[in-house]
Amino acid sequence: MHIHILGICGTFMGGLAALAREAGHKVTGCDAGVYPPMSDQLRALGIELIEGFGADQMALRPDMFVIGNVVSRAHLPDGTPKFPLMEAILDAGAPYTSGPQWLAEHVLQGRHVLAVAGTHGKTTTTSMLAWILECAGLQPGFLVGGVPVNFGVSARLGSPVRPESTDGAAGRSLFVIEADEYDTAFFDKRSKFVHYRPRTAILNNLEFDHADIFDDLAAIERQFHHLVRTVPRAGRVVVNGLEESLTRVLHAGCWSEVRSFGATVSDFSAVGEPDRFDVLQHGQQVACVDWRLGGVHNQLNALAALAAADHVGVPPAIAAQALAGFQNVKRRMEVRGSVNGITVYDDFAHHPTAIRTTVDGLRRQTGKGARILAVFEPRSNTMKLGTMKAQLPWSLDDADLAFCHAGGLDWDARAALAPMGARAQVADDIDTLVGQVTAAAKPGDHILCMSNGGFGGVHAKLLQSLQTL
Repeated sequence: MHIHILGICGTFMGGLAALAREAGHKVTGCDAGVYPPMSDQLRALGIELIEGFGADQMALRPDMFVIGNVVSRAHLPDGTPKFPLMEAILDAGAPYTSGPQWLAEHVLQGRHVLAVAGTHGKTTTTSMLAWILECAGLQPGFLVGGVPVNFGVSARLGSPVRPESTDGAAGRSLFVIEADEYDTAFFDKRSKFVHYRPRTAILNNLEFDHADIFDDLAAIERQFHHLVRTVPRAGRVVVNGLEESLTRVLHAGCWSEVRSFGATVSDFSAVGEPDRFDVLQHGQQVACVDWRLGGVHNQLNALAALAAADHVGVPPAIAAQALAGFQNVKRRMEVRGSVNGITVYDDFAHHPTAIRTTVDGLRRQTGKGARILAVFEPRSNTMKLGTMKAQLPWSLDDADLAFCHAGGLDWDARAALAPMGARAQVADDIDTLVGQVTAAAKPGDHILCMSNGGFGGVHAKLLQSLQTL
């Protein structure tokens, strides 16, 4: 079929486009400010991209319009629709669906889906799990909200049949998907992951987030329980045993096998430092993970991936061998360069808990003697609302200095960071921020830039500015 994707440059919709193209469909799409890296990847696949959401795109006459959740029924100040193409689709009665629903019906149907849900670590854990299955010879398909370095692409269909398996449920081909709790589309306010119907579901962690669409933690827990309801009796729910919120989710009802990880009494636990640790299954050592990643959060991500891979027949020892060669995901503690003995990193962290665990991971890597300069912007919808501003000093505890880009915020970042005293500085524009960091930097420092966006190209600007030291 010919599908036309509205909002094609987002990581999820762009991955969906790549899968549809690989499956033989004709794919076109549009977005506002068609932007790289997704635009470059899509054009390389022969996918036509159109700038904007003009109603003239109805002339393409696709078999199906696939709607991203960036699209809404909003109007501009002059009263005209913000997305005229969507209005034209509705007026014409043309066929349309959401991205998650199209994916479920045309890619996931009939496959053993392994879904990775959680407030933090979805992209990394999804990538770990896909790499484990790949190294085990299972040729999984996957869709990740980032680019796993081991694969170099964010999505692929994988084998249509499961290698060395017989027919039936046990022989289903495998598909690993990052399962997001954000809503599906303007016309479907359920979480995206409700569409995926996994046989293996990872519940990695659960905190309050997405304050723009959820009123409180209980509302998100309800969506997670909707996901649990879709897992069959023969399925497995892999759950973080350290999270009270997830305990509440399972207490609301669970009809599948449960395997826990993280806590000492969990089915899967770890002994040792995050960069080298023994894996215990039911208290017995079954593997040792010796890899290039650090941080307690990644240790927990690994346990979750091991427990999920075990459900499809990959022994923990084989999975641990795969993790030894795991290279993480772009924008996850990615070194962007070093100048005059100063290293600049890029990381996707934006929620206070993610910021804290990311700084902690770098601290474990560098030791107490080195300085960490944390450079961040509260860019996510939740952080822009100021819902979690009081947690910022806590999240930056382990950083020596902190620099906040406060441009576009409706709340006072200086007041929020006041408890940090002289350790924190705030700038209203990128150039001022770069100047502040450059003035404070010394040889041997580690500059950790954290944002879920492009951060105004701050990494390259810092590397250029640091050359003047």
